[in-house]
Amino acid sequence: MTTLTRLLCLVPLMSLAACSATLPPVRSVAYVDLDRFMGDWFVIASIPTFIETDAYNAVESYERSGDRQVATTFSFNKGAFDGPLKTYKPTGYVTSDPSNAIWGMQFIWPVKADYRVMYLSEDYTRTVIGRNKRDYVWIMARTPVIADTDYKTLVDLIADQGYDISKIRRVPQRHLYSGGQHP
Repeated sequence: MTTLTRLLCLVPLMSLAACSATLPPVRSVAYVDLDRFMGDWFVIASIPTFIETDAYNAVESYERSGDRQVATTFSFNKGAFDGPLKTYKPTGYVTSDPSNAIWGMQFIWPVKADYRVMYLSEDYTRTVIGRNKRDYVWIMARTPVIADTDYKTLVDLIADQGYDISKIRRVPQRHLYSGGQHP
């Protein structure tokens, strides 16, 4: 076997070995008081899924619908602040983990996507939601805007969890929110 042939055979094996190296699970918070977590969360920034790549005024709302179920409403304007309103209604399933920080989020039966509360401020005004795959992440807050220092702190936390932060995009928010209707 020539040296070139050996190298060509090794490349796929090395690629497979690199793929099998996995990061540790995303660290989640120690405990989530589900009742305090319910309500509206403005999406400040994200590594977006395909449905939210052009989202404006994105809001995720949670409401308890059972002991360990959460009715979720994700709404946003598509393409512009006055773009068409898009609304999705997945169901969150809080796992049996005593922290309440690990959920399955179901958009389509029977698939439940990994959903982890990676950060939650003590006053329940800011949160970061991630996934073990580190493909998506969401920075959310109870208000449509957060301080730049808070934003940087949350992005640093995301980087520390092994995410590629170059993929994070701010979500344009322009709300006249008064606890009523949104977006």
